Amino acid sequence: MSTAFNNRNSASTVLTGDRPTGPLHLGHYAGSLKQRVAMQDGSYRCFVMIADMQAYTDNAGNAAKVADAIPNLVADYIGVGIDPERTTIFLQSAVPELADLTALYMNLVTVSRLERNPTVREEIRQRGFERDIPVGFLCYPVSQAADITGFRATHVPVGDDQLPMIELAQEIARRVNRIADADILPEPSAVLSKVTRLPGIDGKAKASKSLGNAIFLSDGPDAVREKVMSMFTDPDHLKVSDPGKVEGNAVFAYLDAFDSDIEEVGRLKERYRAGGLGDVPLKRRLVDVLNEAIGPVRDRREAAFADRGELFRILKAGSAAARQEVAATLLAVRKGMGMTVL
Repeated sequence: MSTAFNNRNSASTVLTGDRPTGPLHLGHYAGSLKQRVAMQDGSYRCFVMIADMQAYTDNAGNAAKVADAIPNLVADYIGVGIDPERTTIFLQSAVPELADLTALYMNLVTVSRLERNPTVREEIRQRGFERDIPVGFLCYPVSQAADITGFRATHVPVGDDQLPMIELAQEIARRVNRIADADILPEPSAVLSKVTRLPGIDGKAKASKSLGNAIFLSDGPDAVREKVMSMFTDPDHLKVSDPGKVEGNAVFAYLDAFDSDIEEVGRLKERYRAGGLGDVPLKRRLVDVLNEAIGPVRDRREAAFADRGELFRILKAGSAAARQEVAATLLAVRKGMGMTVL
């Protein structure tokens, strides 16, 4: 289930995060990062996880790729406005209690339940695993449930493709509470942004690091311009005078997400549908809009990345604080399930 965001509830805890497999892009920014910044400005306890253990589920032979992405991810967070003084940024592998919770939860979930997860099925298809699925990959939704419930998170900002993960976390929380006959774990609610998914610049359904069809937060003005000018529009809009389709047009999807002049975007849509508006003027407008939006983000990101030692200090301090949170939850879950606690 999803929920609107209400920043008056001081009892709420927010958990979100990313796999360190590459730079963050505008899809992340529109879909989740803006939400995270807004949440830390309210009365919420906010945790942001760099999910390196989940990244290893399909990068076990390329640990250097994951390691290189970690400081870049912290710099991306600071660039968009996530404040380490108000949001705890931590490394998943530095909180081993999460692995203990994952191991416990694996006994509460069947293989068939994991295989029915539509997000997992799609990712298996994309990676070409067929039946050669790494166990860690198949079980990473259980790990995500441990991450969420380990912090007793009440709100989890996600894209709509991640809703099945939240449902599994809810199921596991209910199962633990039934076994314990007590409300140990809250059932988390998904927080969806207004822009739940941005298409790739190639017109594919989703902008993706792995598909290389995204505009990254670290892209400079020239790279932004080059990518926008190559962006997918309407393949049947061959002449300026031809009526064009707005639906499925990546340029309009990005204008909807980032252009603050909503009325002007509406007029542009009307002109495009009627014929008489070419793709090039639209793309030029989008170049200006995007460079204005991510220019300050890029500047803050570059300044943060220049001090790698500080980035790792932030991670170390955040991970220590995260361990305390999850250790308390793990102890409560173990006692509630009737396990021996020494």
